[in-house]
Amino acid sequence: MATSSQHKNPKSDIDIARVAKKRPILEVGKDRLGIGAENLVPYGHDKAKISLDYISSLPDNPDSKLILVTAITPTPAGEGKTTTTVGLGDGLNRIGKNALICLREPSLGPCFGLKGGAAGGGYAQVVPMEEINLHFTGDFHAISAANNLLAAMVDNHIYWGNRAEIDPRRVSWRRVVDMNDRALRSIVSSLGGVANGFPREDGFDITVASEVMAIFCLARDLEDLRSRLGNIVIGYKRDRTPVRAREVSAEGAMTTLLKDALAPNLVQTLENNPALVHGGPFANIAHGCNSVLATRTAMKISDYVVTEAGFGADLGAEKFFDIKCRKAGLSPNCVVLVATIRALKMHGGVTKDDLGKENLEALATGMSNLERHLSNIQKYGVPVVVGVNRFSADSEAERQLVVERCQAMGVTAVESDHWASGGAGAEGLAHAVVETIDNKPSNFKPLYGDDIPLWDKVRTVAQQIYGAEDIIGDKKVVGQFKDLQGGGFGDFPVCIAKTQYSFSTDPNLKGAPTGHVVPVREVRVSAGAEFLVVVCGDIMTMPGLPRTPAANSIDVDDSGNIVGLF
Repeated sequence: MATSSQHKNPKSDIDIARVAKKRPILEVGKDRLGIGAENLVPYGHDKAKISLDYISSLPDNPDSKLILVTAITPTPAGEGKTTTTVGLGDGLNRIGKNALICLREPSLGPCFGLKGGAAGGGYAQVVPMEEINLHFTGDFHAISAANNLLAAMVDNHIYWGNRAEIDPRRVSWRRVVDMNDRALRSIVSSLGGVANGFPREDGFDITVASEVMAIFCLARDLEDLRSRLGNIVIGYKRDRTPVRAREVSAEGAMTTLLKDALAPNLVQTLENNPALVHGGPFANIAHGCNSVLATRTAMKISDYVVTEAGFGADLGAEKFFDIKCRKAGLSPNCVVLVATIRALKMHGGVTKDDLGKENLEALATGMSNLERHLSNIQKYGVPVVVGVNRFSADSEAERQLVVERCQAMGVTAVESDHWASGGAGAEGLAHAVVETIDNKPSNFKPLYGDDIPLWDKVRTVAQQIYGAEDIIGDKKVVGQFKDLQGGGFGDFPVCIAKTQYSFSTDPNLKGAPTGHVVPVREVRVSAGAEFLVVVCGDIMTMPGLPRTPAANSIDVDDSGNIVGLF
């Protein structure tokens, strides 16, 4: 997300959002989307949920176009992927298109940690920004509660006789909390004597890494949600056969907790255009996309749907294509790859303090990162446009270099200034996207087929997307892959968890490294979500807070206003 120091307007994101002239959300739903008040469940005046019954009654819109916004490998210089998603949606509406954006809900972990929120920035935001970045409509709390209810029911089942014959040493279901808390990564539970159950090693993940979150974002409706929750593998018997959540009768109660949350959330941009914000799995741990239900709803009620996938295209876009689109039967029409000249110079070796100076040599070197991402996206058969998020210090020579290098790959690069100018600053990008969709048909196909072996699926992503020479794993990990291949999970796609800061598993390797090896540390089966989580390198499914977390600066002033939140 661009920061105020990068543009002439000194206002912070929260200042801009706080003075926004919001329309009542029931008016936005009725006037812009044709949804009557009877089909909206308001949460205050500026956010609402769309009734699941209403969604199921809507016919499909075969002419709706799906646009994915993704980005180059993230750097501390900033790229502005969510900001571009919002700006492009506003820009499309400004040029007369019926467009709707779909975003993920932010996690509290990054909000109070290091990364910040996920409501856009500057004059390209969704509002109410503070509520979206904090508790919002309570969806994440419901997901945490459902996840932890299952954990409690597993331990309770073992305590009261263990009819399902769960091996207490092989319980795999972990608890979650939506906060970065490294102290909870590995714990011992059930201490204190016989009345408290059987002591065992356990641990917490962050909520956005929970399989319940993944299921929530892939479920088509309540029935599908219940079925997927019942399929969750919670552990194994002594003979190593899996035990499912339905064997402890958990899926009904979990569905009950998630029933209201499953309805997509309707909010608005600063320009009063409608936006759906729903679900939020991490992209460096999970599959990094908003809910299938929100995306499909948007495609029923609008002609252009702009959505995003988390972090760089090697993580979010790959999983959007190979998991979300594969599972939901979606076929994207265009990709917008977001880049900044500052970030590209950082990939070329420039330090953050020197990014304001023209450096064509470093920019040319850093362009390798953008070009790798472009090449990767083209492997999926989807046309792509490069969106260059403008910064005031960018020189004309630097801008021209980016345009020419993209043209050499047959790709249009368009500069936009939506952070400072809102939708007006993204009209050029909007026109380029529409022109691309109209003139370059998409021939989308996933990177790999369902029928190739699981180990080969991981190798395909590592070699074709990360530029790796190969993947490696110890004897135990290789054995797990063989067991899963023969245990009925061989047709699952793979969800690779790795650092977002590099194509490799070393966050310090910038640009477009090649020849590296990707170490596979662990594999987890997500039978309800219907994919395998493949943990690579040092990535953690429970992040920790940085030395100076954002939480240190967040407070409420004497007037009751939140301060320090971006």
